[in-house]
Amino acid sequence: MKMRIFDPTRREVLGGLGASLGASAAGLMSGGAGPLVTAQVALQARLATLALRPGQPATPIWELAAVSHTRGVRLKRGDRCEVVFRNDLPVPLAPVWYGLNAAAGADPLRGRAPTAPDATETSIISIANAGTLLADFRLFEDGLKQPARPLPIIADETIRVAVDRDEILLIEEWRLRQDGTALPPGHDPRDTTPLYTINGQTSFKLSAKAGERLRLRFINGSQRSVLAIKLENHDVRVVALDGQPAEPFPARSGALVLAPGARADAVVDAAASVPILLHDGKEARSIGKLTISGGPDRRVPLRPPERLPPNDLPEKLDLRAALRFDVALGAPDAGWTRPASFSVASAPAFRTKPGRTVVLALKNPAPVTSVFHLHGHHFRLLDRLDDGWKPYWLDTIAIEPGQTQRIAFAATSPGRWLIESVVTDWAAPRLVRWYAVE
Repeated sequence: MKMRIFDPTRREVLGGLGASLGASAAGLMSGGAGPLVTAQVALQARLATLALRPGQPATPIWELAAVSHTRGVRLKRGDRCEVVFRNDLPVPLAPVWYGLNAAAGADPLRGRAPTAPDATETSIISIANAGTLLADFRLFEDGLKQPARPLPIIADETIRVAVDRDEILLIEEWRLRQDGTALPPGHDPRDTTPLYTINGQTSFKLSAKAGERLRLRFINGSQRSVLAIKLENHDVRVVALDGQPAEPFPARSGALVLAPGARADAVVDAAASVPILLHDGKEARSIGKLTISGGPDRRVPLRPPERLPPNDLPEKLDLRAALRFDVALGAPDAGWTRPASFSVASAPAFRTKPGRTVVLALKNPAPVTSVFHLHGHHFRLLDRLDDGWKPYWLDTIAIEPGQTQRIAFAATSPGRWLIESVVTDWAAPRLVRWYAVE
């Protein structure tokens, strides 16, 4: 039976969704009750398909989609955004935003119930920072019947960035069964084949003119794998990590290494046609190509990329007066639980008052690499001697087996926030705890 993504009823639903979104925003923007809304986004959880096997029927999947947006959602720093979410999938769901600080109300596990099937929910969020964000359903993967695609969320800077083009490259991993269906994460991948896509394509092509300056927003939308992405024979300058500006620095050997859910903005001056290479820790493969057309059209050489406007994160952290906590990732006796069983009645991983610096010693006791994600704040990766930090901010980090990494952040966002832990194994469960800034 052929899957029908849109039927007349669905079109009526989407039409009503757009109309209600416009009417609600118009009321707020015209002086109605509540704060001023400056942007509106209609999101939908829905059935979809992807052509993952050449010459074969499309693979059914689920996805988080932006109604009336074909290439992700673009907002602007400082926006107060009304989000209308429609759940057209058969399980309760809610979009989980990654990189969105100072918006505790957007977190669906701390008391706000997910949206029921065939229901709509409206929320208001503030876009405090510019950067590359991500929204998906990974906290609800225990209930997913199909793997679900995430949705890039771009918050633009309030001033123009000196690039010719701004492109999103969403990298995803899939596990295909022999019958062509896709296996959701958290299940044994035996007898499946790994497959990777960029922007939903198994052979992605990015065309550019010679000399064109590109801002490439690489997003590791995979669920379990740490991935390395490489553009050979190009100077790849990293200008942001996990949505936060960094002092521009060259990617080592032109490669970017990203944990699941991590993001990296890089500036590349298009010079030659080269493959886009991906390494998943086992083998390298070409999953796309940068194709150059035309001759150089620059009259003068481009200057090195400038630093992006700051997002007002603190320049320094007071490590000497920091609160310090040990966190063993995924340890069964340390309070970790599957999202479906999560409750704020459980003991927090730690508590802090607003304004304090917090240092976490993250230990990975697992025999494979573990990934840690901090909701609500970005952190600095501390040097081994704990006497300084790397010159960038992160919200996601991969920690090798048996290793301990120390991170530090300023607790500036009051609320109760999640932390996540998952090992880089497709069958492994995603685990969560929470912490309090209050």
